[in-house]
Amino acid sequence: MKWLVLIHVLVAIIGIGPTFFGTILLRKHQTISDLRHNVLLQHKLDYFPKIGGTLAVITGILLVLFGSYGSILQVWLFGSLVLYLGIQVIVIGFISPALSDLQRWLLHPDNRASTQLPPTQTSALHKVSNLYWLTILLGCIIFILMIIKPS
Repeated sequence: MKWLVLIHVLVAIIGIGPTFFGTILLRKHQTISDLRHNVLLQHKLDYFPKIGGTLAVITGILLVLFGSYGSILQVWLFGSLVLYLGIQVIVIGFISPALSDLQRWLLHPDNRASTQLPPTQTSALHKVSNLYWLTILLGCIIFILMIIKPS
């Protein structure tokens, strides 16, 4: 059981950790050249939450099934699961599409010489940046719930 807890904690940290870089890489005020580079980096980092987050949920379910953690309806367990699902909805439903549109514009050959983002792309960048801050907040709440374990 200790090994499963260790694996669960490691994949959670590895899975959620790169999300924290989203706020730095996709900050609102940077050059287009930097943004172009950072969007590509963030695209690569997005694999960590997808894989690590999925493994964290699987190992978490195994811990609940085979451990002595009590009912899944406890605030810390159920709350963590709901918050994680919220993060997934935010990332998959809102961040990924906006980031894909932004990346498509940044990498389009016609826009290579641009020195400023048009208003629609600026709006998308601000949206993505703010949503990353929200995911960080929700991720921190999950870690707090997992550590404190309120009933």
